[in-house]
Amino acid sequence: MLRLICSLLGIYLVAVIARVILSWVGVPGDHPVGRLLSVLSRLVDPPLRSIGRVVPAIPLGNVRLDLSPLVLLVGISLVRGIICR
Repeated sequence: MLRLICSLLGIYLVAVIARVILSWVGVPGDHPVGRLLSVLSRLVDPPLRSIGRVVPAIPLGNVRLDLSPLVLLVGISLVRGIICR
């Protein structure tokens, strides 16, 4: 059971990274990559929104750096490090 949880956490970690990378690329929704982005968004965006309410984005000139993906990645990594020894 623990191995399954560790595997799922690893898959979710990859999903967060893929969501972040794909969010930088403009892809139409009917494209296969666009459909993948839609699925990833449904899986990853709810915790990102929750973290984003607590951790504000950092203003950098005319843009804002959203730290919620970084916080989520660190959190998942910490949990994996604790339970997946």
